[in-house]
Amino acid sequence: DSNHHLLLADMTLKTDGFAELLPEAEAFIIDEAHQLYDVAARFFGDTVSSRQLILLARDVIAEQVNEASDMAELKEYADDMEKVVRDLRIALGETGLRDAWIKIRNKPVVSQQLNLLITALDDLIAVLEIAAERSRGLEHCYERAQGMAAKLRQFASQQSAATTDATRDAIGQDVESVQWYETYSKSFMLHATPIDVASIFREHTDDYAVSWVFTSATLQVNRQFDHFADNLGLQDYHSGTWQSPFDYPRQSLLYLPENMPQPSEPAYIDAFVDAVIPVLKASQGRAFLLFTSYYAMNKVRDKLRRKVDYEMFVQGDLPKHQLLEAFRESGHAILLGTSSFWEGVDVRGESLSCVIIDKLPFASPGDPVMQARIDMIKRRGGQPFMEFQVPQAVIALKQGVGRLIRDVNDYGVVMITDPRLSQKTYGSVFLNSLPDMPRTSKLQDVQTFYAARDRVAEQEAVV
Repeated sequence: DSNHHLLLADMTLKTDGFAELLPEAEAFIIDEAHQLYDVAARFFGDTVSSRQLILLARDVIAEQVNEASDMAELKEYADDMEKVVRDLRIALGETGLRDAWIKIRNKPVVSQQLNLLITALDDLIAVLEIAAERSRGLEHCYERAQGMAAKLRQFASQQSAATTDATRDAIGQDVESVQWYETYSKSFMLHATPIDVASIFREHTDDYAVSWVFTSATLQVNRQFDHFADNLGLQDYHSGTWQSPFDYPRQSLLYLPENMPQPSEPAYIDAFVDAVIPVLKASQGRAFLLFTSYYAMNKVRDKLRRKVDYEMFVQGDLPKHQLLEAFRESGHAILLGTSSFWEGVDVRGESLSCVIIDKLPFASPGDPVMQARIDMIKRRGGQPFMEFQVPQAVIALKQGVGRLIRDVNDYGVVMITDPRLSQKTYGSVFLNSLPDMPRTSKLQDVQTFYAARDRVAEQEAVV
């Protein structure tokens, strides 16, 4: 992500004509390019958070003590602003919300607290304008406060809407955006995210007289690049695929158990646990269990602890790097994780010999950015499920499956319990997008696969 951000920052500076971050080149090669769409959406959007506002208030107070001790009103206005920030957090409601701003912006307590915050920030800005000449630090605080006030006014405007609002992007175009918010235990974030990244990205790339190379193991959906190219507005491109250095037909097995209930049915979690236990015994632990929700992960954790003896590591128990190190050292453990373990995790060797996925990783239909993109595709006469939701889920699934084989000597089973893979017509899109793994619906084939690998290991140990 950091390298992608660097590239996008360089694009913006070049467009504005100020400067550049990257040296001149004849080609840009973007690795892990499947992430670029989401990174660009965040980068070209706007965010203002309670943390940014509170840090501003505290920086103002620190600068006032050191550089403007005679201006006590600076501290007073900063303290007032910090208090109103905390009041707005309370007005936004419970912890863990992630929703469209349009659903909450007209609630009297929210609009009142937001306007009070803008007023408190404006009061602070008025004093900072006078104090700015005292120090570079106070001048910087003044500039930050102005930027935050401008962003907050976007959310106070009664004319903004999730599906009709247009904000000015980094190249001066009107680009449709969605406004949304997130709440945490003591903080909040307000976002304005562009819905159509393609138009922004295409304009920026046109400013470079260079070649662009986009690479990733997960750019294709159903053996085509259309989804990736359309998302970034790429036209008249050349594409190519190179086979993996891993021997998937020999090193892996894809297990799709039969007779599973639908993921939406209450019986699904119990059926999932019953189906994975014999697989965990065959693999002797050494497994990642990847979930699409914390709810499912925690339910399965509670049930598995009563039914298996393998050491269990669960996302959230330890920092991610410590959890992975403990998993590697254990040798026969199982690790339960959600989205952050689906990609960017590299465990080589026999410590990880099984990846189990509970559901096809469709994004939440309640996600405000996803919903705005769905609405945009509908307005353009498209079919958002097949054009956007399925391809996004395919890429996520490929990332999860990719956790298994990380080296030419790795081996193992990928188990996906979601029956929609074989029952729904779109299931073939997922299956066609996965590596060339032998496929089975029989538990006995899984047990035979591991038994054969164990015999090979025993023979190698004797030799």
